[in-house]
Order: sequence, then structure tokens, then C-alpha cells
Amino acid sequence: MSFLKNVTTTLLLLLIFPVAFADSHVDSLVSYQLLRVIEVKGRQGIATDGETYFVSSSTALYRYSKNGALLSENESALVGLPQEANHIGDIDVHNGEIYAGIEQFMDGQGQNIQIAVYDAKTLEYRRSIPWDSHSGQVEVSGVAIDPVAENVWLTDWVNGRYLYRYDLNTGEYRGKLHLRAPPQWQQGVAYRNGHLYITADDGDAEDEEIDNLWRVPAETTATAAYVTHEHAFEEFRRVGEIEGISFDNEAGEMIVLANRGKRIVLGMPKGLYPGYEREIHELYVYKIKSR
Repeated sequence: MSFLKNVTTTLLLLLIFPVAFADSHVDSLVSYQLLRVIEVKGRQGIATDGETYFVSSSTALYRYSKNGALLSENESALVGLPQEANHIGDIDVHNGEIYAGIEQFMDGQGQNIQIAVYDAKTLEYRRSIPWDSHSGQVEVSGVAIDPVAENVWLTDWVNGRYLYRYDLNTGEYRGKLHLRAPPQWQQGVAYRNGHLYITADDGDAEDEEIDNLWRVPAETTATAAYVTHEHAFEEFRRVGEIEGISFDNEAGEMIVLANRGKRIVLGMPKGLYPGYEREIHELYVYKIKSR
């Protein structure tokens, strides 16, 4: 009788509270259909203005057509910065300018953090927004522009508990957002429709685990916000290292950069996987569809 009672109770709960017992693997209200894959030179970030793709490598910036043709490049993107740097993370583009998270990075530690701004046409350096050391941020892996609230958001690969927020116009540090629960090894970040989307290198490539996309409200009135699982990147040709993310709002597309072929240890490339002679960098372009 106790068994039947338990079964009956469970069925009633499923009818009354179906969401609580539903598969929580993906909570997104949209789906992502892979349209095409484009190989590029850069291994770090991706941004689009709806007309072209901007790609960052560790020390360079590239501009591509949406069909994958290389249009221009700046392979000395770190020359002339106010502080020494060796690493560009994920990027974003706004009002004809590229915003890049830049630092001196070595074996899992970041120094000389800054937001460097480049001309989107020439890819030349213009100015930098300095890092506020009192923020607690210790690394910068990605940058996202919220044009509505006029914020610049930064991710931290080392300590992912927070997203950090700067004033888009003045460069002033505005505060940080506590993530509940924080995605592990955050890489890229992009703004869309009041939310921030975070790519996380949270799958162990040694065990062929899949990397993921997470979503959190771009909250400016609260100190914390809950994170939702958005997508598992099962479409990647091989599990590896996920990087930047961007949205082409006019086309209704999401673009994600991913690397495959190299082993990554403490954020640094350390040799190749069997079957690879070089690391391959690819843009995965998805159509965004309502469920």
C-alpha cells in the first residue's frame, strides 16, 4: 500500500508542478539551429555589426565578411597600449568601435587589465578604459556592450562569481553582479534583449565533455542574479575550447567561436591532440528560433 501511495503522490505532484520535475538540461525559450561553420585566423573573440564579423586572436584583430573572406587585419593590436599586454579576450562592437578585454596573462593569472577601444574600420587602437583594482576582478576574458543601459560588462575566467560593470560613456566602474550559480571557466559574453549570454569552457576536453552557454539578466538594480542554462554545444566538430560569442540581431543569428586541436592547461595551449597538426579556429553560426 505504501508503494501505491507513493506512486499516486508522485503522479499528483507531476500534474500540479510539472516544471519542477521536468528535464532541466536546457531552460531556454528559444532553440539554436546550426547554419554554417567558418574557419578563421583568430582564436579568442567574435563580434558583429550585422555587416561583417570581427575576430580577435591573442595579439591581433581581423575583419571578415559574413561569408568568411578576410577583409583586413591588425596583427600588432597590442602595440601602443598604456600597459604591457599579451592577451586579447572576447570582443564587442558598438557605434563603429571595437571593445576588447586586454591583459597580461600567464598560467591562469591576469595583470594590467584594461578595456581597449579600436576603430572598427581600420582596426587601429584609439584609447583604453582603465581597470578599477578595487572591483576584485583578477582577469578579463570577455566584454559585452549593453547599449540600452549604457554599460560595459566584463567576465573573469579565474574568478567567475561576478560580472563587472563600467559606464560606457565615462569609463567609471559601476559595480559587480553576483552570479548564482557561476558558470565555470567563463570565456565570452554578449548582450541580447536584457540578458547577458556567457560561453563557458566548462566541459573537460580530455573526457570529451561538451561546453555550454548560460544566460543571466543584465541586472543593474540588484547585486545578484540567477543563471540559467541556455544551450549545450553538441554541434561542435570536436570538443575543445569555446571562446567568444556575439549576436547578429538583424539576421536573428548567434555566432560562437570555438577552437579544436590543442590541449589547454591553465588557459595556455600546451601541445596538440592526436590527429592534429595545428589548432583550428571556427565560427559556428546559429539561427535563433522560438520554441
